[in-house]
Amino acid sequence: MRIHVVKIGSGLINDIKLLNTSLNFFCMIDGYKILIHGGGEQVDSILNMMNIQKRMIKGRRITDKKTLNVVVMTYAGMINKNIISLLQYNNCNAVGLCGADGNCIKSHIRKKNPIDYGYVGDIIKKNDVNTTFIKLLLKNHITPVLCSITHDGKGNLLNTNADSIASNISVSLSNDNCDVDLHFCFDKKGVLKNIKDPKSYFSKINFSLFQDMKKNHIISNGMIPKLENGFFALKNGISKVSIGLPNDLIDSNEKTMLCM
Repeated sequence: MRIHVVKIGSGLINDIKLLNTSLNFFCMIDGYKILIHGGGEQVDSILNMMNIQKRMIKGRRITDKKTLNVVVMTYAGMINKNIISLLQYNNCNAVGLCGADGNCIKSHIRKKNPIDYGYVGDIIKKNDVNTTFIKLLLKNHITPVLCSITHDGKGNLLNTNADSIASNISVSLSNDNCDVDLHFCFDKKGVLKNIKDPKSYFSKINFSLFQDMKKNHIISNGMIPKLENGFFALKNGISKVSIGLPNDLIDSNEKTMLCM
């Protein structure tokens, strides 16, 4: 069973034309596919309107109770259902989910030492991803669209990094005898060498180069967890991890490929 796991970023979600284009390319993928999304820019906008302070550390959001309510409302509600309606328009039968739906993704609240991230969940156990449920949907020709909300099995919703969800779903499905390709899609051709030059992307990044890039501040903020999760997937059995534009989902070499 071959599955494409595609994560789309805020830059694509925030622009309706880019979102439509992204979903068109997603729908063109043959066979089984899963879409994962966050929507951090939209959350930031709503927090600002509600006069709730945004707090980030190294690209990761501090999620207090008020912020969690906004995150759930935005990810699992507004963004997720908008994506579902557009996929249905493109003749892709899809269902929108958070981790609590069908018990598809459990997580564990992040330890508060040394930083208290609040209501943030990490996927740390092999059975945290319900691959049986996800494969059931796929085999019935229903495309899962997962937002970055998980649950702890104790009645609590938790904010979970969408890149982390994408990589953990990929690894869990791979461990369940699936052939998985993982794609991180955003509004650039790939990981940029020079942030001011959109054509200056790396065609390949290995783990050693990634470590050097972090040390020398070539990458920062949200790109760090994205690459961390990409290399986590590679280390745990995923053979193909790409970062680039959504139009590069269809057999293009103009993107960044991760390799060990």
